[in-house]
Amino acid sequence: MSNDFYCDEVLNGKTQVNRVYETDRVLAYHHTRPYYEHHVVVIPKLHVGSLISGEAENTEQLLLEVLRVIKKVASDMVLQTGAAKVVTNLGDYQESKHMHWHVVSGQTIR
Repeated sequence: MSNDFYCDEVLNGKTQVNRVYETDRVLAYHHTRPYYEHHVVVIPKLHVGSLISGEAENTEQLLLEVLRVIKKVASDMVLQTGAAKVVTNLGDYQESKHMHWHVVSGQTIR
């Protein structure tokens, strides 16, 4: 397996996920191994390495669509739990080399 869990497992259907929200180009789903009580991952459906990677597909239009989904998921989480945090990792902090964002709330569970 490569360092892209999202393409290798989630987007090709090998790992089933509980979808929260979806557009033609973006998927939000409950984390398969959550770190928080409420933990949603938001990813583009095509491979983009990270927020700062240089692929031709890493366009402002894609980022705006990702952020629209994050906004919806975070808004829903705040309504449900009273708070939310939005995080993305880069470089050595980024275990899977596919742009992904975490929308989380509540206590850490591991």
